[in-house]
Amino acid sequence: MIKVNLAKVLIDKKMTSKKLAIEVGITEANLSNFKNGKMKGVRLDTLNRICAALDCQPGDIFEYVVD
Repeated sequence: MIKVNLAKVLIDKKMTSKKLAIEVGITEANLSNFKNGKMKGVRLDTLNRICAALDCQPGDIFEYVVD
């Protein structure tokens, strides 16, 4: 299973979800779904903008955990 660690990255980078949503250009609701792992997929363009805004790598946000 893929675990989403976006909440942890936001804390580490001292950024709010609201500020990230504005910088990335998505709604806070969509970012909340992303952060809580409730999305079925993510566009690479969106992931690219999130990583750029947080100055991180995709591997900082996603983690593979054996079920």
